[in-house]
Amino acid sequence: MSVCAKRYKNISDIEEEKSRQELILKYAPLVKQIAEGMAIRLPPNICQEELIGPGTMGLYDALNKFDQKKGVKFRTYAKSRIRGAILDELRKMDWVSESVRRDIRKIENAIRTLESRLGREAEDSEIAEEIGISIESYHRMTSRVRGADLLSLDEIMPDGFTTKLSKQASNVLSPFNELQKKELKGIVSKGLSKLKEKEQLVMSLYYYEELTLKEIASVLDLTESRISQIHSKAIIKLRVKLKSYYKKG
Repeated sequence: MSVCAKRYKNISDIEEEKSRQELILKYAPLVKQIAEGMAIRLPPNICQEELIGPGTMGLYDALNKFDQKKGVKFRTYAKSRIRGAILDELRKMDWVSESVRRDIRKIENAIRTLESRLGREAEDSEIAEEIGISIESYHRMTSRVRGADLLSLDEIMPDGFTTKLSKQASNVLSPFNELQKKELKGIVSKGLSKLKEKEQLVMSLYYYEELTLKEIASVLDLTESRISQIHSKAIIKLRVKLKSYYKKG
């Protein structure tokens, strides 16, 4: 390679890096928005600032790996990468206590048992009775698991988040992978349709309208704590259905 050619290659690299930095600055508010939305549902000891760093790395990763030929908008792709990077950081922190994990397992097992026995969606009072606690204690239990569902959202949401399947098929989407992904979306859609009306509304406002829990509480004239509770229960119900799907695979 001539000196001249090498010089132009270096100039090109510099311009490319400058363009990359400009895009990072342009989408920095998106990182902050996602980090803020996730931080709201985390324990007080996890602050928003701790999520900005990994979120920015997720944005940088998105800039490096984005392929516009796949027909996906960069903003949509970046949101998935940013969220995924923050989730990975939270997993490393392992902030979810064992007692919270036990609560989630108890609720999941109760829902699974009741749905098998009753052939329908279980009521809160029935779940509480199956666990062997009062309805008040059950509501407190669902409040305690607030935030823990963040670590499972990438496993159950087919759109706007990275699923297990899309991670496995991120490089090569074979016809079989496409079929699995379509089947998974169908299962999640069916699961969402079986949720109670208020649960469906909370999920829709949070994931598709991108409202915060506080904003949803204002819209539905409920407390933010109650909205968080409804959201957690909806996620756990979907986890039960998706676990059954993965076990079959």
